[in-house]
Amino acid sequence: MSLTMLPPAPERAPAAPAPRDRFIDVLRVFGMVLVVVQHWTMPVLSYAQGRLTTGNALAAVPYVTWISQVMPLVFFAGGAANAISFRSAARRGGTAREWTARRVRRLAWPVVPLAVVWLPLPHLLVALGVSAQPVETAARTVGQLLWFLAVYLLAVVATPHLLRVRTGVALPVLAGGAVLMDVVRFSGLEAAGYLNVAFVWLAVHQVGFRYAEGGLEWLTGRRAAGLAVAGFAMVAALVATGPYPASMIGMPGMISNMAPPSACLLALFAGQLGLAMLLRPALNTLAARPRAEAVLTALAPRMMTVYLWHMTALVAVAGVATVGFGLATPHAGSAAWWSAVPLWLAALALVLVALTALLGRFEDPAGAAAHRLVPAAVPLVGGALLTLTITGFAPGPVPVIASLALVAGLALVSRPAAAAPRRR
Repeated sequence: MSLTMLPPAPERAPAAPAPRDRFIDVLRVFGMVLVVVQHWTMPVLSYAQGRLTTGNALAAVPYVTWISQVMPLVFFAGGAANAISFRSAARRGGTAREWTARRVRRLAWPVVPLAVVWLPLPHLLVALGVSAQPVETAARTVGQLLWFLAVYLLAVVATPHLLRVRTGVALPVLAGGAVLMDVVRFSGLEAAGYLNVAFVWLAVHQVGFRYAEGGLEWLTGRRAAGLAVAGFAMVAALVATGPYPASMIGMPGMISNMAPPSACLLALFAGQLGLAMLLRPALNTLAARPRAEAVLTALAPRMMTVYLWHMTALVAVAGVATVGFGLATPHAGSAAWWSAVPLWLAALALVLVALTALLGRFEDPAGAAAHRLVPAAVPLVGGALLTLTITGFAPGPVPVIASLALVAGLALVSRPAAAAPRRR
């Protein structure tokens, strides 16, 4: 793997932060918060005779996911943030490898404490008398979240290259590839659909580049509303004609729009982008208020911790309620379910706030970035994240090996703070 080098500068001033865009910060924070709330409201749980039974509360209301499935907007915001950050680093004379090393460390470092906790935790819980089946279910579920980091790592590594390609060229190629892979997938070759992990998410990420360049300033008012209507109308047409399901999240026993991602998500993204750009002036005004700005300032640097640990909060609260006290989730959509949701979310939020306060500091990697071995580090980190996505932290040697590979990859792009070169 080679990474494009930018012209080096003999002397570099201390790194200054990239300029902030309130709209992008709002999308990142709002997107992650909505992902958390969606995950917390989905489970339908019951426990009997040592076995945990799970269901999905959103199966009965799949159209809600047209709004609640905001991963397309999260990748769009990530693309804008990566473009802003990379170009800021380039102006200061940085290289692509240096920028990539910093991004890889910031992305993967918070996973280390997650592994430290979850590798031994299943063994401890079983030793304390908890049944093995719910413990394994929890350990696998926590690891599944890492798919986002694995794909985002791909986007980070691709950023220096794709920024050199005009969006008018790259976007049609990526979107066309997504459509083609769907044709092949639904013709019988299911495995081809997994190529859309690159085509779909990089296409959305590429639109973020366009935003960072100022290329979406025209998308306001009626134009933004028109895009929103057209995007959601396209989703409706694709769902009505098939083979795309109505749910934008995976449901048991059904074709999934998410795993692997389908081209339907691009239509969903168009609708969501139009809606977001329509609301952009109001969101910027709201974000400029002192209290809202304080909330964004506090939450934005800790979104990775919130994402990584929100399922641990769910496991903790659900374990006590369902396995410990034998409580079952009320029928989804019933009055009992709706009345329980506020208390449920409040309990989960309290646990997550505590976890974030304790573990948020791990979003700031120790030491300094080292860029020489980035081509070796990326496959180690990416392979580890992908493996843990598949296996989770279920007992066995594979999650241990994957975690060691993650640490090894991080070691290749890190050096002690004392080893960092002095700046004059």
